Amino acid sequence: MIKRSLLLPLLLVAGGLQAQEPAPDLAKAKMTAETVCAGCHGPDGNSPISANPKIAGQHEEYLYKQLRAFKSWDGKPPERENPIMGAMVAGLEDADMKALAVYFASQKLQPESAKNAETAQQGQNIWRAGITAKGLPACSGCHGPTGAGMPVQYPRIAGQFAEYTEAQLKAFRDGVRKNDPNLMMQTIALKMTDAEIRAVADYVAGLR
Repeated sequence: MIKRSLLLPLLLVAGGLQAQEPAPDLAKAKMTAETVCAGCHGPDGNSPISANPKIAGQHEEYLYKQLRAFKSWDGKPPERENPIMGAMVAGLEDADMKALAVYFASQKLQPESAKNAETAQQGQNIWRAGITAKGLPACSGCHGPTGAGMPVQYPRIAGQFAEYTEAQLKAFRDGVRKNDPNLMMQTIALKMTDAEIRAVADYVAGLR
């Protein structure tokens, strides 16, 4: 009886704390998206430039994580070194990043298409089965058979620009990008040739 009487107040306190978390300011996020973000990613997250990723429809948790990674917190260097994105997020607070993540996640992706029929089969094979002889795991093991990914851990990459996906895989391989959990992507990319990276990136662009 005593345990029950203690548990109820604790549950009420926990519920009260959750209720106090402010709702994301989507109006402000939309304004930021249309002014600060639009030049590179488009106002709705559908970037017009293949060097910049399409972020419309991306997982909210993943977007928030990446936005935080570009900014220096408590005087520590950012997890992702990028002069352009570093400048863009410098003035954003944590709440702003959460709201932007919600906003872009709610937008509809305008997907790209695969363009290289010659490497389509190679890209599909690596995506579905990896390369056993090289110890290269299947991409679908983490990103899902359709490239939908998994919130927080693995981004949605279906329909992404092939050029952007290729650039990121090479950045992981070269150690330029290193904010992946347990260096997973760096380990994987190190086992891939330029041709294999290009084939997978193109195949991913056509995934739905």
